[in-house]
Amino acid sequence: MALKQDASLFDHAQMNPWHIQIGSELCHDLQSGLDHEWLVTNGLGGYAAGSLVGATTRCYHGLLVAALQPPVKRTVLVAKLDEVVTLHTGEKIELGVNEYVRGTIAPEGYKLLQSVSLDGDIACFYYALTETLTLEKRIWMEYGQNTTYVQYILRGAFDEAGEKTGDGEDPTVLTLDVAPFCLSRDYHAVTAGATDWRFLVEDQGHRCRIRAYEGAPAYHIIADPTATFSPAGLWYWHIWHRRDHERGLPDQEDVYQPGTFRLSLVPGMRTTLVLAAETETACSWGYGGPRHEELVAQALMRHRRRVQQILTVAERSIDNLPERDPLFARLVLAADQFIVARPDYSHPTTEPQEVRMSPDRKTIIAGYPWFTDWGRDSMISLPGLLLCTGRYSEARGLLKAFVSFAHNGLIPNRFPDDGCEPAYNTVDATLWMFRALDYYFTTTGDWSLIKELFPALCEIIQWHVTGTDYGIKMDASDGLLQAGEPGVQLTWMDAKVGDWVVTPRFGKPVEINALWYYALTAMETWAVRLSTDAAQYGQLRALVRQHFAARFWYAEGGYLYDVVDVEGVAGRNDASLRPNQLFAAALTHELLSEQQVASMLQQVTEHLLTPAGLRSLSPDDPAYQSRFSGDQKQRDSAYHQGAVWQWLIGPYVDVHLRVHNDPAALLPLLQPFAQQLWSTCLGTISELAEPEPPFINGGCFAQAWSVAEILRCWLLVRDSMH
Repeated sequence: MALKQDASLFDHAQMNPWHIQIGSELCHDLQSGLDHEWLVTNGLGGYAAGSLVGATTRCYHGLLVAALQPPVKRTVLVAKLDEVVTLHTGEKIELGVNEYVRGTIAPEGYKLLQSVSLDGDIACFYYALTETLTLEKRIWMEYGQNTTYVQYILRGAFDEAGEKTGDGEDPTVLTLDVAPFCLSRDYHAVTAGATDWRFLVEDQGHRCRIRAYEGAPAYHIIADPTATFSPAGLWYWHIWHRRDHERGLPDQEDVYQPGTFRLSLVPGMRTTLVLAAETETACSWGYGGPRHEELVAQALMRHRRRVQQILTVAERSIDNLPERDPLFARLVLAADQFIVARPDYSHPTTEPQEVRMSPDRKTIIAGYPWFTDWGRDSMISLPGLLLCTGRYSEARGLLKAFVSFAHNGLIPNRFPDDGCEPAYNTVDATLWMFRALDYYFTTTGDWSLIKELFPALCEIIQWHVTGTDYGIKMDASDGLLQAGEPGVQLTWMDAKVGDWVVTPRFGKPVEINALWYYALTAMETWAVRLSTDAAQYGQLRALVRQHFAARFWYAEGGYLYDVVDVEGVAGRNDASLRPNQLFAAALTHELLSEQQVASMLQQVTEHLLTPAGLRSLSPDDPAYQSRFSGDQKQRDSAYHQGAVWQWLIGPYVDVHLRVHNDPAALLPLLQPFAQQLWSTCLGTISELAEPEPPFINGGCFAQAWSVAEILRCWLLVRDSMH
């Protein structure tokens, strides 16, 4: 279906979100080029990312950041590649960019960078070498492997092809020297080099095997047989990471250059470096042999076929999704970056486990570059990332997996980076799971999953009624769910600095009880269908409904209290104006009157709504923080005390549609998110933004629930207009 609304979102051709391209004006602006980022992923939790101009501005940047124990144990192996072109005239052109302490930039390859674009989800960089020659650099990863491809294509023609160089070299051949900057560390850390520390490099002519030290993970950099590798063994000292500096983190790093690959290019020719963490599979594929470029071409074809398959599954009724609905197509690819494998580690083994990419072992990365998979984020994101994109079997597998991890009625809050036992300090992840399950059933009609999980769901509800960990228990007097104990953060507003819980929300939080009501409603419906006792759920649901508005409605303010019975003290209520109250009207139509919903929406709109999402606290509140920046303590103190969250546009759109029933009025709200696909990390949506103009994006440069909710909202608004 052709979407007339597209014209409202994208007023000119260059704003088509499928054809994302950054031009020379921004590329030649060093600050902008360092501020913008790109990301490609591999379905394992591994990724490649960097600034547009090539400098590493974070410790998290790298061309090969391998998930050695998917989706965790992320390890930066190859930070970047710096290229030097030697023209047929003998002129040398440096394409790299590095930033050192005190702001020194060397080399200054950004001055030759003409554009950066996304070809599907492949990052493409175009360098103007001469008036007639352009070098294209493409970066993508193998799905299901810790393998990155960096491909170079020379386009155009030599303008002086008839002249011989002084040393007799062929004037139609361009020489490309590529220097890898190597590391071997956790992606949260930095490396301090040493003059007596030399990486262990096995030179195999046109490929090398690298280990930082005995026992370190091995990885390969592989070129085609016409290339040569010249060992060097140099440290580059004091690389500066400006983004980490802004976040109060260690901001200097030393990187190791094991040597240089020399490649030859003629116009129209492609040559590719393959960066691979050592695995039996990757190293037996034949890269580096006579069929090197042929095998790379097959890898590229596999990648393109998979992209096409993802788009086809997302919208089976549309033949050319990128053309017919470019925003949806772009968000579908953004969604794919967060969906990763989580093998079964319940039976420890010293042998590396084969990673199966089957649908029954998937999870959702909460955000790149530094988050792993969190229960809350997975359940909030699941409808947008998996159900709105047609990936039903993966949604099914994810839901089953999380239920299998339930402990004392709670699903995990997060799985630690080291793969140890999961943490369960969350009151809402489990409740969001009921919403995800209900959304799954409504979308797919797959009753067998509800039937299979129902006994476990009954047990979960019973734990919540009688009481489980962290003071989570239903108050029998009003049916509301209370949660909390000193020193513990349980809701999505979970910032903690040392022993200081910034927003404890100890008591009966508003969105927790909206979710609790939703879970009880779903359980009653499912129990009826299963011909089992539904009365208990109906009675509990009725009790919550009887007391919810009476307890939470703040008549003087015209909105809902954020928490009632704060710290367990009856009648002590928190009147902070926060976005959490939206869920009381977004999840169900039964808890508030239409007048109350309209009043609440008005207050939220006046105090919390921004072009970048919703503030986490009203600017009129004494605790409001007008900036989200600085070291970890400064950032965490502002994380939920004003910072704008992009994902909250989801419940806002739901409530706005309920009150006004005017989907066209929501298009201007979605436009800034569509434009953000160009403005921070190409093709994706960030975690949050500053709460005051110009609402600069911050936090993770790619966040699962941000993409999920904007994708869901776009479909909701799009389909409501037909």
